[in-house]
Amino acid sequence: MRPDLYNIDTAILTTRTLTRRLREGDGADFHNLIAENSAYISDHFPILVEAVRSPEDGEAFVRQRLAHWLMQKDYAFGIWRVDEADMIGYVHFRNIDWQTPRAEISYFLHQNHAGKGLMTEVMSRMVQYAFKQLQLNKLVLKTLIDNYPSQRLARKVGFRREGDLRHEYRRASGVLLDVMLFGLTREEYGE
Repeated sequence: MRPDLYNIDTAILTTRTLTRRLREGDGADFHNLIAENSAYISDHFPILVEAVRSPEDGEAFVRQRLAHWLMQKDYAFGIWRVDEADMIGYVHFRNIDWQTPRAEISYFLHQNHAGKGLMTEVMSRMVQYAFKQLQLNKLVLKTLIDNYPSQRLARKVGFRREGDLRHEYRRASGVLLDVMLFGLTREEYGE
C-alpha cells in the first residue's frame, strides 16, 4: 500500500462533466449505461457487458471497483454530465504496476454523447490525474485496430503509437483482431 495515495482526489470536474469514483448506490445507473450501450461496446468490453446483466450485477461490480480503489489495485470512475446529472461513461485505470509505476487506461462514453468532445475533455484531465495524483511514470492505452475514434482521441491527448499486438483480441464472432498499443510517459506529458 502507498500511504501517499490515501488522499487522492475522487472527483474531477470539467466544464461539462463530473468524473468521480464509483460508489455505493451507483450500480443501477451503471447497469443502465451498460444496457443502453451493450451493442455499441460489446466488441470492446465483452467481459464488462457479460458481468453487468442486472442492476444487482451493476451494484456488485461498483462495490468491487470501490474495494479495489481502497486496496490501490485499480481506479474506476463514472462520468456524469454536469447539466443533467446522468451517468454517460466510464474510465478505468487498470493493470497497475506500482514497481514502474504504470497503468493502462480504458474508457467508453454513451453512444448518444460520442463525437461531441466530451471524452477529449475527460481524458485530458484523466491523463493529468494519472501523472499528478497517481504519480505514474507511464500510461498505456490499447485500442482495436479498427477503432479509429479511440486512436484519434489517444493522439489528441498526447499518446504515441508504440506498436501493434497481432491477433491479441478475439471478437465474440471468433474473428481475431490486432490491438494498437499507445503509450504516454511522464516526460512526454511535461511533468
